[in-house]
Amino acid sequence: MHDDRSLVEARLRRVLDERVRPAVYPESVPLDVAVWHAPGEPVPVAEGLAAEPGPIEVGARWGAPWGTSWFRVTGTVPEEWAGRTVEALLDLGFDENMPGFQCEGLVYRPDGTPVKGLNPRNQWVRIGAPVAGGEQVRLHIEAASNPVILDYHPFRPTWLGDKDTAGHEPQYTLTRMDLAVFDETVWQLVLDLEVLGELMAELPADAPRRWEILRAVERALDAIDLQDVNGTAGQARARLTDVLSVPAAPSAHRISAVGHAHIDSAWLWPLRETVRKVARTTANMTALIEDEPDFVFAMSQAQQWAWVKEHRPEVWARVKKAVADGRFVPAGGMWVESDTNMPGSEAMARQFVHGKRFFLDEFGIENDEAWLPDTFGFAAGLPQIIRAAGSTRLLTQKISWSQTNKFPHHTFQWEGIDGTRIFTHFPPVDTYNCSMKGSELAHATRNFKDKGRARHSLAPTGWGDGGGGTTREMVAKAARVRDLEGSPAVVWETPAEFFEKAEAEYADPPVWVGELYLELHRATLTSQARTKQGNRRSEHLLREAELWATTAAVRTGFPYPYEELDRIWKTVLLHQFHDILPGSSIAWVHREARATYQRVAAELDGIIDAAQRALAGQGTRSLVFNSAPHSRHGIPAGGAGEEEPPGEVTISERPEGGRILSNGLLRIEIDARGLVVSVYDLAADRESVAPGTAANLLQLHPDFPNMWDAWDVDAFYRNAVTNLTDLDSLTVGEEGHSVRIMRSFGSSGVTQVLSLPPGERRLLIDTEVDWHETEKFLKLAFPLDLHADRYASETQFGHFHRPTHTNTSWEAAKFEACNHRFIHLDEPGWGVAIVNDSTYGHDVTRTVRTDGDRGTTTTVRVSLLRAPRFPDPETDQGVHRFRHALVPGAGIADAVREGWRINLPERRVAGGHEVAPLVTVDDDAVVITAVKLADDGSGDVVVRFHEAHGGRARATLTAGFEVAGAEVTDLLERPLPDLPEWAGNRVCVRLRPFELVTLRLARV
Repeated sequence: MHDDRSLVEARLRRVLDERVRPAVYPESVPLDVAVWHAPGEPVPVAEGLAAEPGPIEVGARWGAPWGTSWFRVTGTVPEEWAGRTVEALLDLGFDENMPGFQCEGLVYRPDGTPVKGLNPRNQWVRIGAPVAGGEQVRLHIEAASNPVILDYHPFRPTWLGDKDTAGHEPQYTLTRMDLAVFDETVWQLVLDLEVLGELMAELPADAPRRWEILRAVERALDAIDLQDVNGTAGQARARLTDVLSVPAAPSAHRISAVGHAHIDSAWLWPLRETVRKVARTTANMTALIEDEPDFVFAMSQAQQWAWVKEHRPEVWARVKKAVADGRFVPAGGMWVESDTNMPGSEAMARQFVHGKRFFLDEFGIENDEAWLPDTFGFAAGLPQIIRAAGSTRLLTQKISWSQTNKFPHHTFQWEGIDGTRIFTHFPPVDTYNCSMKGSELAHATRNFKDKGRARHSLAPTGWGDGGGGTTREMVAKAARVRDLEGSPAVVWETPAEFFEKAEAEYADPPVWVGELYLELHRATLTSQARTKQGNRRSEHLLREAELWATTAAVRTGFPYPYEELDRIWKTVLLHQFHDILPGSSIAWVHREARATYQRVAAELDGIIDAAQRALAGQGTRSLVFNSAPHSRHGIPAGGAGEEEPPGEVTISERPEGGRILSNGLLRIEIDARGLVVSVYDLAADRESVAPGTAANLLQLHPDFPNMWDAWDVDAFYRNAVTNLTDLDSLTVGEEGHSVRIMRSFGSSGVTQVLSLPPGERRLLIDTEVDWHETEKFLKLAFPLDLHADRYASETQFGHFHRPTHTNTSWEAAKFEACNHRFIHLDEPGWGVAIVNDSTYGHDVTRTVRTDGDRGTTTTVRVSLLRAPRFPDPETDQGVHRFRHALVPGAGIADAVREGWRINLPERRVAGGHEVAPLVTVDDDAVVITAVKLADDGSGDVVVRFHEAHGGRARATLTAGFEVAGAEVTDLLERPLPDLPEWAGNRVCVRLRPFELVTLRLARV
């Protein structure tokens, strides 16, 4: 037989494109269209419906950037269409290649009832099936003219990312507003041919099944009269029945399709637009659920559910019904799909507390999985947090984006820093926007790493980011491949149903220990520094507010601000979303975030001040409140008193130029360039700075990644570097124990204050940068005289180690990594910590000196600022302030303590008496991360703590109040079977390395 395969396949493509698809709507009549453009921000639905529109024609331009236009479409169904299915085709000017990244609409009936969303791949509204003929049609469309930010030429700077700079030029052309006859037989034929054509293309060229499909398709095409597709579509479908009925092989891969619409809570659009994206998508999905009995849809991010409840009550009613029917499924159990690298310990815990509690309160549903398909890597402390929230599973997709190494598993156990393991699945379909294409399903089958031991994988199916979610076409294609030879077997299932099957078949999966590092998007640890500083500051202010409000409530009857703290926590958690905190959103998002963080800080400062004044009482004594979990200057953790007198600091001229600072513990030499050439630990008789080098060295790199400007820094950035050594001035500070250094570079300037506090073993470095560079990367370097093959990096509820060498490609790929408050390096008996108040990105490298002592120089470089131009062309322009400290002679305990200290400075309040801590613990290895009143309003005191040094601990926790009962709880403050050892107001605890415990203490 002659090989005519290519001929038939080309014929299929052309007939589908030019004849069959156009015949889905064989007849149409135009609708009358009018429009009203809202003058500013979006208006309430009632106002949009009531507005008087003006005329507009198809082909006209509409929609200024970020505008809202209310279209009214009216018409009459022709009498001759009686008995047929009729739909409105409403094309706002969509580009089908950009679902979720351009204009969108939500269709309403005249009474304000939402119908469904309009999106590039979802432009129809059902009018009747069948119609009687003569029906009057009147629909309203709330249309958002969101501009295209990520265009066909991606990553080019644009001013469209903020309504203040976007201008007023119309963005879209109204393309089609018609009533049309919908021919379901032709539509079904399209899907038959698409499924078979896509399946055929994935089968081997010499496979019998491929040729069987080819011949069936050929016979179907022969049956189509190209001048009468609608009249012959049924005959064509009949010729495909047999080939579509051959069941899948018993060994076929099994795919659980989960209806999905990954919606970034902010990204290339502001938060307010996400509220509407969610409303459009949920309206779409509840409508699809009503039409498709097998379909199930899962939506994560409790914040987005809360938005629907607050802003679209009509849609919320439909959502609640679908949830009750088991078809619309809450997923993930987090407030938002947050970044997991940068949020602090308590914040990461509260993501689950607030997310799970919302779903429990609204629906009585508890999620057993964390659902984070798009997050940029996963911190090693996360498994314990997931488990402490009552969940046991994780789903993510993003690690498949790694540039260098292919992750070896798709289903596995992920082990965190404390030994907790979480059953984890990476969908091998390698997308969280699966559309049921044959190529996607075949890729999932081929790609699945656990073949032979497991057979199940999950496919999140639907267009995200305002693309409208799952389409009826996806559902129809899934029905055809439910049991079809050559294809994996697809069934609609909930996440829980998938995980139950996956766990049952894979009783002993492989284990991955430590962080799930994404070998991409590393620059998100630095971009938009003010957003990151706002987050870090908010986290610590919340700790202070809860600690002092709780102490004051127990001691003085101070009214505990339950509602205020709940609201503020949710605000901070929202801004930890994985395109806000990482700095990868448009300018509008970060402008609003800065303002929000300022409001949060002001409100929390007010709560803290009021609580501390209530505790201090009347008087003139200068009381210092210590919010850190360790005592300092004689003031206990969580208490207030008068400071012990500090020691002295001397400052002198350095013979070679510069200054020398000394406080009896450290001796610091600053040379004439303003660089730190010696940090000498006097007690240990040990130098910190590597010979021939200088610390506090600012270094500037070019920074123009190949893609994803705000997200990425590529390894080649290191190939060129400028050391900023030119000095404008070096002066001694007025307080007598600091040196002030000023430099200029490019269009920017930097001022640093290096200070040696009396009686302390730390060099404080305050850096102010007036930043006006573009496409540059600013680092602060500390070359240390240390031989270390690994270093410790703080993460949630502990720390973990990364190598300093690059023996393997896995290690080399971690050339930019995340830490929280500290980095620690050591040799046996002596180490150095570098702590910070707001930075996350860093790199650590090592070299062996070839001359002199041939020792090892281990260099830590803190990432300060970047200047990408996409998606925000003015990223981080302006003034920034950072605080770091170099702590010589530090053990891991010192690193933990100093990390807390630099983030929780003392507060001074005039008062009449000292304040004893509400709760104390007798082992510094046990760190209290939260003291608060129970969320249920009972007045119980909740204390959360963990072992922070990486060893075992036995400690006694003492309450400064009478205790009526004590119990160990999960993060949601629900009792666990573990019974604490307690007597009176003392609780004895035994902790394994990094173990996290939540203790609930009932008050007498």
